[in-house]
Amino acid sequence: MVKLRCIITDDEPMARKGLQGYIEKLGFLELVAVCEDAIQLGNVLKAQPVDLIYLDIEMPYLSGVDFLSGLTDSPRIIIVSAYEQYALKGYEFDVADYLLKPVSFERFLKATNKVYDWVQKDKSANSLSESIFIKTTNKYEKVNLADILFIEGMDNYIAIQTTQKKHITHSTLSAFAQKLPPHHFLKIHKSFIVNLDKATSLEGNILGIDHYKLPVSRNYRMEVKKRLLK
Repeated sequence: MVKLRCIITDDEPMARKGLQGYIEKLGFLELVAVCEDAIQLGNVLKAQPVDLIYLDIEMPYLSGVDFLSGLTDSPRIIIVSAYEQYALKGYEFDVADYLLKPVSFERFLKATNKVYDWVQKDKSANSLSESIFIKTTNKYEKVNLADILFIEGMDNYIAIQTTQKKHITHSTLSAFAQKLPPHHFLKIHKSFIVNLDKATSLEGNILGIDHYKLPVSRNYRMEVKKRLLK
């Protein structure tokens, strides 16, 4: 089962408590934080990725609309508000749904199920189920993309390190990169492309992949960190 990591953000204690009660009834939701305002929410999002935010509009310091205006690479948003007039503005930000307080469980469930279906489709579409054939010394071998740890460039040859073995084939690193889904694979150095799904650690300019330690070039460091945290 795909679990949705979610956050509640509302300045009203009773509203937060009501949403928490609804979330506890659904086994596919994991509540990772409860925030009293959008500033707290922003701090949480910097620390951990989530799939869904239940967001109030009228809050102190920073309104839900202002928060959405400055948000990039947003998770799914369900607005929960007592004010109907913000509905049109909310949909300008491509929110998943707009719930008016007081929110019934039936309405909450309908909106949440919609997001669950979207996220499940997204994750299925981005799963590494493909495979490719590569030419080795005297034969073609099938390599599952999900098994690849990293690819190392060596002039006109590349070494494809998988969880089982190393394959050597005649190709350049840039040419082979065209065959890889960019959602999963990232160049971290002039000589290395890695499967980010296999990353285990990042310490300074060293990325851990399984038991291997690979260098991360300064030019790629911020992108590597961004993709890992996402």
